[in-house]
Amino acid sequence: MRTVLCYGDSLTWGYDASGPRRHALEDRWPSVLQREMGDGVHVIAEGLNGRTTAFDDNLTSADRNGARFLPTLLSSHGPLDLVIIMLGVNDMKPWIHGDPFVARQGMRRLVAIVRGHDDPLGFPQPQILIVAPPVSVPGQKGAGELAGYYENLADEAGCGFLDASNVCGVTIDGIHMDAENTRKLGEALAPVVRVMLEL
Repeated sequence: MRTVLCYGDSLTWGYDASGPRRHALEDRWPSVLQREMGDGVHVIAEGLNGRTTAFDDNLTSADRNGARFLPTLLSSHGPLDLVIIMLGVNDMKPWIHGDPFVARQGMRRLVAIVRGHDDPLGFPQPQILIVAPPVSVPGQKGAGELAGYYENLADEAGCGFLDASNVCGVTIDGIHMDAENTRKLGEALAPVVRVMLEL
């Protein structure tokens, strides 16, 4: 059995901006990825609305700092074969940081956490797939630049990469996906995951 951790924010949690509500379980991209991969792969969805790569947001009641929470998940869900990380949208909020290069540095920190995690049972480090979110927010400085920064980081760090904007789009509020688009993302990730896991 291969195990995949999907680490993200509201796009992974399944936020439906038309409600607002949460997409049905079967429509969320980690669920679609699970269906596409079949019984030999266990896909774990770990999404939290408002999660950043590595920055604090003290306006919320839960800890949104992705770098602080990731080590615990690596241990609690291990052993892992692949970690899919799709974060960065919330880094672009002006009260968080608002800069795509700094979001890239936050993603770089998450990659370092996965690579440096000391598994208590000595299991090998999981592979990493960086996903650039399908961001299109009018007036939000640098939101469209994340994909370029993330692709360069993936090349430098030896990670897989997918630009979600090439396979799905955002709707209504310019940040979140409707049910059709979140399903498209799960379907598009499946062949990438198969290659990375050599299935």
